[in-house]
Amino acid sequence: MNIGQAAKQSGLSAKMIRYYEDIGLIDAAKRTDAGYRIYTEQDVKTLNFIRHARELGFSAEQMKGLISLWKNTDRSSAEVKQLALKHIDDLNQKIKTLQEMVNTLEQSVSCCAGNESPDCSILEHIEKGH
Repeated sequence: MNIGQAAKQSGLSAKMIRYYEDIGLIDAAKRTDAGYRIYTEQDVKTLNFIRHARELGFSAEQMKGLISLWKNTDRSSAEVKQLALKHIDDLNQKIKTLQEMVNTLEQSVSCCAGNESPDCSILEHIEKGH
């Protein structure tokens, strides 16, 4: 199948598929004599795997590790679990950081009069780094 068909079946854009090939997440596609990329059903399965991993917030580097583990039938599930647990820790840290940002902004917003005056506590807090 061509890249457009692979894109449709995987839910990824052709541009993303080319990008994933460029960074080594997927193997370079075979080409026709005219130079068009050709994808197999297994390539589409890999693209779907990548899309799902991306939806879970895995980075490109993490996805490389996941794909390697996914393709390696001799691996132990403990290796996969370790990678997933590390990702959970990373996500929890991001959640904590985002919640701190929300709290800071809520505090700034609560101090803002929100009227016609040019004085703005939100901008002052941002300027001062609070």
